[in-house]
Amino acid sequence: MNNGTDKWDWGAVADFMPHFWDGVLVTLQVLALGSLISFSLGLVWALALRAPTRFVRWPVGVVTEFIRNTPLVVQLFFLFFVLPDWGVQFSALTTGTVAIGLHYSTYTAQVYRAGIEAVPAGQWEAATALNLPRRHTWTAVILPQAIRRVVPALGNYVIAMLKDTPLLSAISVLELLQRARLQAGETFQYTEALTVVGVAFIVIAYPSSLLLRSLERRLVH
Repeated sequence: MNNGTDKWDWGAVADFMPHFWDGVLVTLQVLALGSLISFSLGLVWALALRAPTRFVRWPVGVVTEFIRNTPLVVQLFFLFFVLPDWGVQFSALTTGTVAIGLHYSTYTAQVYRAGIEAVPAGQWEAATALNLPRRHTWTAVILPQAIRRVVPALGNYVIAMLKDTPLLSAISVLELLQRARLQAGETFQYTEALTVVGVAFIVIAYPSSLLLRSLERRLVH
């Protein structure tokens, strides 16, 4: 423990590292599964918002706007504390993963929607002229072009999800921040644990942002 004059204790860092790697594993697990939920469900939302009937578009629009305009932490609490009263209960990790994926699916839906609208009208007209079935038009013509355009934007939301994973500590998910808080609560050495966590997020997020910039340049050109 620091004696009050030491500014940094490498021993505290060494003690934290086993917990750190456990937290990294949980954080990356939430990020991977949350991204999968977000990308998949976001595409469903985007297609539903373009449905020919308003009886599909209107409810989907209301739901996605509600989710997008309420805080993620409120949604976490609702799923974790309220749903069990209705007989629906999952582990904290599952609840957090679903919540972050659901929350960000409403943002990726808008990204997909913009990508679809950016597909030139001539592509739709060519598919119609060739008498392609509607399903084949979407899967073979429209979506491949739309998704190619929005990959960089989707990647930005992956980084945003990474930075929001500490919110899952509010429902006791043992991700990086929660591991640091528990370790520091035992030793009263907050500086070391929290600094390591902050550096870890930078090490993961910054190279990812550079990769996304490179990918964007390739896809645009």
